[in-house]
Amino acid sequence: MPYADRQLPESTELFLDHIAHFVPDMDAAGAALERLGYRLTPFTHQQNSLKPGEPPVPAGTANRLVMLRRGYLEFLTSVADTPLAQQLQAAVRRYVGLHLLAFAVGDAEAAWKRLQEQGFAPTPLVHLTRPVELPAGGTEDARFSVVRVPPGTMPEGRIQMLTHYTESAVWQERWMDHPNRIEELHDVLLAVADPEEAATRFARFLDRKAEKKGSAWHLETDRGALSFVAPDALPDTLPGAAVPAAPFMAGYSLISADLAASAHHFLKGGGAVEEIGSGMLKLTLPAPLGGTQIVCTRGQRAPWRG
Repeated sequence: MPYADRQLPESTELFLDHIAHFVPDMDAAGAALERLGYRLTPFTHQQNSLKPGEPPVPAGTANRLVMLRRGYLEFLTSVADTPLAQQLQAAVRRYVGLHLLAFAVGDAEAAWKRLQEQGFAPTPLVHLTRPVELPAGGTEDARFSVVRVPPGTMPEGRIQMLTHYTESAVWQERWMDHPNRIEELHDVLLAVADPEEAATRFARFLDRKAEKKGSAWHLETDRGALSFVAPDALPDTLPGAAVPAAPFMAGYSLISADLAASAHHFLKGGGAVEEIGSGMLKLTLPAPLGGTQIVCTRGQRAPWRG
């Protein structure tokens, strides 16, 4: 089956699976997202264990998700004093907004071994669970294996790979029908001091090739892409975007099935919306969320992709 028709990767494929905003107040973040026309999963506390079958322990973080036809958006907050929650709190002090990129792989253990060989010194493989409500009642544990590296190894944020085991529980139809008609996570823009160094490091991390085009560096996965620019290039690449602290995940692009419906809901919800080209919108997200979304029609590319 072509990757465009699948949610999850096969064999050696690599997909941009989801991104995550770190937020200080989930009530405010959830209300802002709903006003913009997004449907959200319930507020859920995360748990993890280092070995399958071990009793899970609280991760100290909780989330709500915007599930998409391809990928999803995560909104994370801290709920306890754990090392993972402390990392989140430190990131929020830098800026509220996008701090996590997650890439789906078919075999998290193989990815962990490759990173170990590449010198990234990954932390022990984590087996994450969270209860998910089912449409017919009851719950199922959504299960993932997550590959992480020590804080600071990837200074741009929390960069991780994961393998999903419970696709039908995670991507439920009732959570993917957004009034604003957003359907797919497409790619991400990062502002970094040295775009070549960052792109080359990400290429090693993801086992993909980075290429330069103009002043930017780009890295393609089998679904989704990353672009790297210097902070002083950001005003030209993404006009109006401020740089609160570098390195900085400056924005990401989404695909809409109906751009007029997207614009309607963004404006109705009080979003700062700007048309930046034929078939393209820029949404500056409200303060409880932080960051910038570029919304394109299918076949369009974000402005930083050229």
